[in-house]
Amino acid sequence: MFLSILRKLPSNLHLPVIAKPPLIPTYPPTPSALSHLMGSASSSCLRLAALAQQLRLYKPPPPMGDDSEDVQEETRKVVSQVGFVESSIPIGQNPDKRREKEERFKPKRAAVLVCLFEGDNGDLRVILTKRSSKLSTHSGEVALPGGKAEEGDKDDADTAIREAKEEIGLDPSLVNVVTTLEPFLSKHLLRVVPVIGILSDKKAFKPVLNTAEVEAVFDAPLEMFIKDENRRSEEREWMGYKYVIHYFDYEADNKRYLIWGLTAGILIRAASVVYQRGPPFVEQNPRFKVPKIVDKDTVMR
Repeated sequence: MFLSILRKLPSNLHLPVIAKPPLIPTYPPTPSALSHLMGSASSSCLRLAALAQQLRLYKPPPPMGDDSEDVQEETRKVVSQVGFVESSIPIGQNPDKRREKEERFKPKRAAVLVCLFEGDNGDLRVILTKRSSKLSTHSGEVALPGGKAEEGDKDDADTAIREAKEEIGLDPSLVNVVTTLEPFLSKHLLRVVPVIGILSDKKAFKPVLNTAEVEAVFDAPLEMFIKDENRRSEEREWMGYKYVIHYFDYEADNKRYLIWGLTAGILIRAASVVYQRGPPFVEQNPRFKVPKIVDKDTVMR
């Protein structure tokens, strides 16, 4: 039937040609796509826009383990806020238990900025800092820009962006926040949320260091954190559960840096999400468990 209709059409009829829609590049681009797109600022923006679209769809996995599940008693529900159960005691029962719930330790909130940009070779890179050697905690260590939440912060992204501006002079208008990862537990029992942001115009970023907090700012390729190169690890234990600490050796501008601990763990997770593949080694972050009561000397060993 379709052929008979075609025979009745006039021979000089010109059918319109439907143009193919433009391809939106994915990140990371294939080698052929990369060679085609390299050398163009607009192409870089397209790749970063595609990455932003991909990351906005990311949803952190639900907390795992016995202490991370929501508790429901009849019609009363106690919702886990930081990856562990606050209480399993129904409201209105046993005042001593309720007082214990109110007095138990709750980790303070903090956030760090995983700020990504495209390097000259088309690779994704992340901005890192070396903390001041004069600081009382984590002095001289490599870290992501970030810090504790303050009263005026609207959310974790607000905290991370504010801290990045204070530490390294990163203008918030240059950063496109696209997603957050699941919370991490720091050595000093902070609830740390990684915030992923994209810096489309790296040249517009002119670092201004707060020397009281930061000695240096540098960048590293994000993909190195899901490669088993220049890496070593050690196993430790926290509240009955074993976990792994990762150490990455990195050199930039004739300076050597050691990226380890919480920062390494966050970057392994960020790279796994961005590149949509896990590392070839065991990740095993510490479980989000904290003691009921802590003092100033309590740290995760």
